Amino acid sequence: MKTKVLICGATGFIGRNTAEFFAGKDNFEVYGTYLKSKPLNNPKIKMVKADLTDKNDVSRVINGMDIIIQAAATTSGAKEIVTKPYIHVTDNALMNALIFRTAYDYKVSHVVFFSCTNMYQSSDVPIKETDFDLNKEIFSSYFGAAWTKVYNEKMCEFYSRIGDTKYTVIRHSNIYGPYDKYDLEKSHVFGATITKVMTAKEGGKIRVWGSGEEERDLLYVSDLVNFIDLAVSKQKNKFELLNAGLGSSISVKELVKKIIALSGKNIDIEYDLSKPSIKTKLCLDTTKAKKTFGWSPEVTLDDGIRKTITWYKNHFNII
Repeated sequence: MKTKVLICGATGFIGRNTAEFFAGKDNFEVYGTYLKSKPLNNPKIKMVKADLTDKNDVSRVINGMDIIIQAAATTSGAKEIVTKPYIHVTDNALMNALIFRTAYDYKVSHVVFFSCTNMYQSSDVPIKETDFDLNKEIFSSYFGAAWTKVYNEKMCEFYSRIGDTKYTVIRHSNIYGPYDKYDLEKSHVFGATITKVMTAKEGGKIRVWGSGEEERDLLYVSDLVNFIDLAVSKQKNKFELLNAGLGSSISVKELVKKIIALSGKNIDIEYDLSKPSIKTKLCLDTTKAKKTFGWSPEVTLDDGIRKTITWYKNHFNII
């Protein structure tokens, strides 16, 4: 009998990559939720329309599932993180509370929850999971979203203690690759930069928000999907919280230069200091993930950028 896996938010960036991966495996029966986006057109993925902030919809889609991969969220780029920080709090807290409780009620065997790294303080050295200090101030632009993530992490641990469901919490770094957001209003720095570079005229210039000094750990999406696959097949403990990242950081300034170079285009860079940016440095120590699941990233940043540029050209029909 096939294992029934539900990918919440299957039309989103991480959800779509995850759903397509599991749909390619013979031993899984894959379901995916969608709401406002168009459902995926894949005969191996059974798409179900659901509002995951509605308890009746959550109950309907989770009943009968063996595994839940919770990739649904209200997300945005730096602009809305700064100007509308509240959009990451209420809906996400409600959505996850309902999913975790319903997973408990229906005795789902395993839940994978995507946290993030916005609760970590800026650091010059790779950060371990245990380096997070609840007594230190969280970066102000991330305050609401980060504490919501911490709450959801603790709810995963809570339900793992009182029920039969295993929980995997993944604190992943900045993910990039196919099906990321590439519109400039909602995209993160990687997707926005790819769009700016690929749509710029030869000999033209692109504008980068802020000074470009902030540093990010960037992980190609297939490495995250491999992490999920290993967690589903190998996790023994009822609860695991693990980092997933490349393990090194790059400044936005250097990232933009690298993307331009690998695109083969001749483009100048202009820095718009009037625009919001989040000046922190972060990279992840992934020793625990390697020890627990035997996971380590396989795609280098250069190769990941090349893969993304090729996908972008094919997807948006750019010659």
